[in-house]
Amino acid sequence: MNYIMDSIISWFIFLFGVAAPFYLILGAIGIGGFREITKYEAHDSFYYRLNPAIKIVFSVAVMIIASMMIWWIGAVLALGILASYASLKNGRRKVFIGSMFLISIIIGTTWSYAPLTPPSILFEALRSQNLLNLWKWPSYFAVMGYQPYLTLQGLIYGMQISFRFAAVTIAALILVMTTTPSQILKALHKLRIPDPIVFSLMVAMKSVPMVFQSLDASVKMQMLRGLGSGRRKFLKPIFLLIAGISAIVPTIVHLMRGAKDIAISADTRGFRAYNHRTYFVDIPMTRTDYYMLAVFLAGVGVAGIMLALGFGRAIPYIS
Repeated sequence: MNYIMDSIISWFIFLFGVAAPFYLILGAIGIGGFREITKYEAHDSFYYRLNPAIKIVFSVAVMIIASMMIWWIGAVLALGILASYASLKNGRRKVFIGSMFLISIIIGTTWSYAPLTPPSILFEALRSQNLLNLWKWPSYFAVMGYQPYLTLQGLIYGMQISFRFAAVTIAALILVMTTTPSQILKALHKLRIPDPIVFSLMVAMKSVPMVFQSLDASVKMQMLRGLGSGRRKFLKPIFLLIAGISAIVPTIVHLMRGAKDIAISADTRGFRAYNHRTYFVDIPMTRTDYYMLAVFLAGVGVAGIMLALGFGRAIPYIS
């Protein structure tokens, strides 16, 4: 009897770790919220005036600093960048969506590492030989790679790793929300990135909002037709997930039709017709851009010096 109860509780804990991020995403953010933080909207504030190349350097600098330094540096970066979303168009809404997205990243990443991390990694990462066991998994959970025990140190380790991913993700969204695909194309081309790679990135940037727009429209149509009608409110994310799965096929069909339009648009604009591109509207580097470039490079330099002196400690990752 105890074995059955342990199995039921274990599956409940497992499903919580898997379902909680989806519940936050679908319940609090919604598909429309994802579309809002993955597309450009015209506005006039500090981020919008920065050169796209500087915003790319900013994302890379955050990635380097978060990966080199101790975990709370990544947490401070993630929270600080999230607060700066207030300067974007519909800033309060963007901060709210970003906050829910950040929490879902933390929960999802923590749960991805906590049950799977061997004690040897925890000893090395947290420099502690005493592990506090919170729960013992049934033996058959080992098939999924789970360790025999879920430990407090495993949860702490997963949370620390999550802030590194969160900082980079929150920073990268700044580039997406404040820069047009055309501006990013120009910046990457001037950085000597090969045109096929640049074009692939631009298609991806253009396609992601289209995916969420198509999914959102399809899900709303299913809801209007009565899916989940009359059910309790807390079950809404479940029906949203069901509708989202049903919307995959029409979304793919819509994207395949849109691929033809993208190809025609590229041919019309003479993409790669010549080895060297010309620009009707150039994006200059301003004094503010140079100042910010110096700040970002200085931040990476300081992080490297602190790491060399032993003040920063990188936590090992597991695959």
